[in-house]
Amino acid sequence: MDVPAEPAETALAGLIDRLHRRGRVRVWSLVITLFGDAIVPRGGEAPLAGLQEVMARLGVEAGALRTAMSRLASDGWVVRERRGRNSFFSLDKHGQHAFDLATRRIYAAGPPAWDGSWTVAIAAPGSNGVHDCTLKDGGFLKIADGIYLLPRTVEPPDSTATGDAPLSEMLVIHGSSAEHPEMLRNLWPSDEIAGAYRELVAEYAPLAEGLTDTPFPNPVDAMAARTLLIHDWRRIVLRDPGLPMALLPKDWPGEKARSLVHEIYRRLVEPSERWLDQTGLPSLRNADTFQRRFVG
Repeated sequence: MDVPAEPAETALAGLIDRLHRRGRVRVWSLVITLFGDAIVPRGGEAPLAGLQEVMARLGVEAGALRTAMSRLASDGWVVRERRGRNSFFSLDKHGQHAFDLATRRIYAAGPPAWDGSWTVAIAAPGSNGVHDCTLKDGGFLKIADGIYLLPRTVEPPDSTATGDAPLSEMLVIHGSSAEHPEMLRNLWPSDEIAGAYRELVAEYAPLAEGLTDTPFPNPVDAMAARTLLIHDWRRIVLRDPGLPMALLPKDWPGEKARSLVHEIYRRLVEPSERWLDQTGLPSLRNADTFQRRFVG
């Protein structure tokens, strides 16, 4: 007689099915999520067998994982080391730096605090948006052709994202104003991002409910669910401009999504960390920093 699946297992199965329904799985991106979220805090190195176990639970075949690891190695994201018959992988400096830049946004407790000040950057005529991507990575919002706005927050964007080069070619104005009408709030967060937040809440609510009563009996299930949760969360939050609450539209769904992600993550940490122990990874390097994820 088949034993009925627990609610959390059923919810995880649905999320994995959703992952594959979206199209071809970006295995390399899942691997980077697993490294940045779980492996880097424990020293940064993992055996290939451990990676295979988590990815297999997510429906990724061993051949697809090997292809992804080869691609990541050739692109300078991971380093492979053979010890006897075993292979171990770690993020190289490029890969770790890229995830480190995103960490603050992924695990933030909420929108950044804002002191009411702005930086306005105006491009020279005819620049044709040449700096759009660079300035966006630095937290600037494009409000019109050649005009970019940055709300100055207590935690400023990473200064290396924009560098000095784009701003040195632009008219830059610093100032403050408490006047920002409701229409201004609707200039930046897109319907696409809001919809993605709402979809995440709907898709992950069954997992939150399932974990309330019965946690995963198998630690690898918890690690797979945690990886998928952060993977889906970071795909949205890193596209979100990350504005202060005062500049967000009313009923912005991002904070409801963040609260749900935090609650699920909190419930998955203990069993997923147990899997990492069983896989032979060293203890957390900085337990205090890890425990402050999503709570500041």
